[in-house]
Amino acid sequence: MLSALGLDTSTEAVYRLLAARPEGWGVGQMAERLGLGEQHVRDALDRLAELSLLRRSADRPGGWRAIHPELGLHLLLRRQQDELEQRRRELDETHVAVTRMIADLAEPGTGFAGEGGGEETDSERLIGMDAIQSRLEQIANKATTSVCTFMPGGGHSPASIEAARHNDAQILLRGVEVRTVCLDSVRNSAPTLEYARWLTESGGEVRTVPSLPLRMILIDGASALVPLDPSDTRRGAVLLHAAGAMTALSTLFEQVWAVALPLGAQHARDEGTGLTAQERELLTLLAKGLTDETAAGRLGVSLSTVRRSMASIMERLGARSRFEAGLRAAQAGWL
Repeated sequence: MLSALGLDTSTEAVYRLLAARPEGWGVGQMAERLGLGEQHVRDALDRLAELSLLRRSADRPGGWRAIHPELGLHLLLRRQQDELEQRRRELDETHVAVTRMIADLAEPGTGFAGEGGGEETDSERLIGMDAIQSRLEQIANKATTSVCTFMPGGGHSPASIEAARHNDAQILLRGVEVRTVCLDSVRNSAPTLEYARWLTESGGEVRTVPSLPLRMILIDGASALVPLDPSDTRRGAVLLHAAGAMTALSTLFEQVWAVALPLGAQHARDEGTGLTAQERELLTLLAKGLTDETAAGRLGVSLSTVRRSMASIMERLGARSRFEAGLRAAQAGWL
């Protein structure tokens, strides 16, 4: 009980023993009774005296008596309340200082205008990685229920992985649900795979799929960060808040999540076609008119991997050209 008020187990045990034995025991007797070293008992007595839970004994010169537990608990509670009030005052002062800093940074010319300094709109354009990371950190810090992410690309830069790890660690500490969908090809990038495993071990959930429609982060189902141009994320991003957009993007995430597999699980080959999930997705992408380069980007694999996979599929279909392969795949019900 007293340990919850700031006392360690040994100090609490010494206090309880003294309170139960008002006649007082010596250090050796207490050490033997409690199974503690004599130095531990002396340290506990010093701590109790420091907290004013012991008084000098009037009957035994040089001895001590314990303050009655009812009064002792009130003393500890009062001390904690005073410390808590002091922390609250410090927090209020810090909050005021941070609010002023944000207001100053949001002034035109500082580079932060339109990143949360004003009234929230249905969308916000964010140009440049610094602006994107800053806004993402801001909204992630406010997450209360969930953070859902599409993480396309087979490998990610060390800087983006470190930023994601930092944000996720803070979010998970607050008990926020974190769900991330990566590509199956994430296993080809050791740093990205290590991050995904760390996220899983830290309490998040990670699943994989052959391809993803776009890069996306959903915060509490109320905000979404998506690229301005899904084909070129370097152009910038847009932060969406409109209810209609949130409904559509949340539905999209749940649909992808439902078919994704837990990190590390293997997609079985289709018994009817012999295709892996990635091969089927490749066929689908190429049938839609995507180039090999674009398909490779969507799958998070190299261009050579796409070409090897397509050559293997053509061989199994007995096709001499991509066009013939497409026809035969459609006739066989592979698409």
